[in-house]
Amino acid sequence: MIKITIEDRNGKQATLGIPSDVSLSLMEVLKAADYEILAACGGMGLCATCQVQVVKGFEKLPPRNDQELDMMDILPNADQHSRLSCQLRINEEMDGMIFRIIGGD
Repeated sequence: MIKITIEDRNGKQATLGIPSDVSLSLMEVLKAADYEILAACGGMGLCATCQVQVVKGFEKLPPRNDQELDMMDILPNADQHSRLSCQLRINEEMDGMIFRIIGGD
């Protein structure tokens, strides 16, 4: 079981347990857990409405691809720890990470 902590826009944190064999993106997991993630492009990495900030564990993630980097360049509130949740595939390396929901307001 992979456990990650999600902080919503109000600062409330909750821990999610995700089976280690799931083949979903972080965006899909957030939507399934009823977090308000707009994901207007359906997870294609084209809208940035699923933006999250990595509060803990950023170094565990793979580097951003060119498409994600391009989207981050146009977001006024993006920083070096911002990621698109649709571009992050759930894996065991994420255990213990903390994500703050930013996009989709």
